[in-house]
Amino acid sequence: MKIAFIVNQFPSLSETFILNQITGLIDRGHEVDIYANQPGDTIKIHSNVLNYSLLERTYYVGKPNNRLWRGLKAFNLLFMNFWRNPIIIVRSLNIFKYGEISASLTLFYAVAKLLEKKSVYDIIHCHFAPNGVKGSILREIGVIQGNIVTTFHGYDVNEKSLMYNAEIYKLTFSMGDLYTTNTTFTGNKAIKLGCPVDKLIKLPVGLDLSQYTFQKRQLCPNETIKILTIARLVEKKGIEYSIKAIANVLKNYSNLEYQIVGDGPLRESLEKLAIELKVINKIKFLGWQTQDEVCQLYADSHIFILSSVTASNGDQEGQGLVLQEAQAMGLPILSTLHNGIPDGVLDGKSGFLVPERDVDALAEKLRYLVEHPESWGSMGLAGRKFVEEHYDINKLNNRLVEIYKNVSYPDTAQKTALTASVYI
Repeated sequence: MKIAFIVNQFPSLSETFILNQITGLIDRGHEVDIYANQPGDTIKIHSNVLNYSLLERTYYVGKPNNRLWRGLKAFNLLFMNFWRNPIIIVRSLNIFKYGEISASLTLFYAVAKLLEKKSVYDIIHCHFAPNGVKGSILREIGVIQGNIVTTFHGYDVNEKSLMYNAEIYKLTFSMGDLYTTNTTFTGNKAIKLGCPVDKLIKLPVGLDLSQYTFQKRQLCPNETIKILTIARLVEKKGIEYSIKAIANVLKNYSNLEYQIVGDGPLRESLEKLAIELKVINKIKFLGWQTQDEVCQLYADSHIFILSSVTASNGDQEGQGLVLQEAQAMGLPILSTLHNGIPDGVLDGKSGFLVPERDVDALAEKLRYLVEHPESWGSMGLAGRKFVEEHYDINKLNNRLVEIYKNVSYPDTAQKTALTASVYI
């Protein structure tokens, strides 16, 4: 099959789940093109981006953020591309039908890039709902061909964020061929917004278990207990609460070190909080790390924390793939009863889940883990087995291919029974 991926950034260190799908499809003999709004971090990139020469398969829309420059560049693109297909160019500028996505020239820039090549695919896989909107409209105006599959990850089906775009999302739900969701919670949100339940399939984000070597955790005499978080430094990750819980437990146990991988708008305020709580010497803000560096940090740590919350703007966690990564490596988990997280952690077996924003509960469970290192091994084994059963990318990519076939060849012998996968 010939498959197009429409994504926000590529490559992106925080979206290895998309990379794993792309490389898995290539390994299975399929042809993949990638369309991204803009490049991601090209200084630190996953080794598979280079191993599979994925940048050679990637096409960037290249829409400038500056409105003046965007408009000036658009005139040049119009002059260069109008002759290719004037009807499609005019359709992309129909602000009366498509509103902001047309007025902002988002459609026009995408069309200009797609007109450069023959854009005919079996599947157009759009990651995150806004890209599903764009992909559906691009197909409607005739610049790209293929069956539209849109994957919802969490924030993109949040009602507050969609308040001003409800009508255009209705268009997407009426035009798309199939939708996948990473968790039951995300699926329920999508249905509430109008996603057809008979077109929605639950397909968790997976990971390549060969890259996550399990090791049984134990504490050596006089060893510092290393606690790890990997997250964007934004409100919904709830890192302020894990810092407060760490500060609480440090009052009785000084042999702790907390490492935070990631970056974002809250970094300065979180560092300030650590200073105010007088624990800055026990907390390391490491910024973004490569996948190899992240795996080493998993290997060197003893406990993993992700204290996610519902943000003030309504933003919420989706699956929280780092929780599956940590369990695959054998780390006991401490997280929250938040949206899709209970789908991906065995509460009481591979870790503990506590209410959002409950610092005392976080501290209580963390204190238990610190005091009972003998429990880490059994929790780690339970987590690894759970991830092997439900989040193995090889199993999930095989399932993804069958989903693609079911959409592309619905009336042939290729059709597969997906009853167990369909969201209920």
